[in-house]
Amino acid sequence: MRSSKKMQDQMAGHETTGQGTMEPEVAVGSEVEPINEMSPAQAELEQVKGEQDQLLDRLARLQAEFDNARKREAKERADSRDYTVSNTVEPFLGVMDNFQLALKANGTAAQLRSGVELILKQMEDALKGLNVQAVETVGTQFDPRIHEALGSIETKEFPDHQVLEEIRRGYRIREKLLRPALVRIAANPNQVAD
Repeated sequence: MRSSKKMQDQMAGHETTGQGTMEPEVAVGSEVEPINEMSPAQAELEQVKGEQDQLLDRLARLQAEFDNARKREAKERADSRDYTVSNTVEPFLGVMDNFQLALKANGTAAQLRSGVELILKQMEDALKGLNVQAVETVGTQFDPRIHEALGSIETKEFPDHQVLEEIRRGYRIREKLLRPALVRIAANPNQVAD
């Protein structure tokens, strides 16, 4: 009976496999319709391409965000620098105005000196507003951290290494030294130097 069934299947265009299932027999010269379903490898490839496109898009967005953040930070830094400079320069504009008025003034030497002293006072006030203070010099003991000795003066009246003369004023901002004071110090031969 199997052989007759096999024969019938062959006539009908089916071939029996060893396990009893039937597969259609393809006739030579007939057209095979393409299968609309993708193979698993093609589906996986399409999925990987989609993920790649998403990652490239995400990378482009992150690069744009990074560039924008870098530009924003540079602008904020420039704005902060400009703000600091403007706040620092503003107190000195009045000092410059007074110097210009002093140059235009027709007065005696005493009047000019008095005007320059007022301008110097205004300048010192502007520096104090910025927490810049003069380094103490004359009458203090020489300190190499804040003083720079340009010479010594031999004397028996003052203790050794006492600052006797200020040549150029030194300044500090809070505790940080901006520049040392240039001074001349006492050299007393009767005292032993430390």
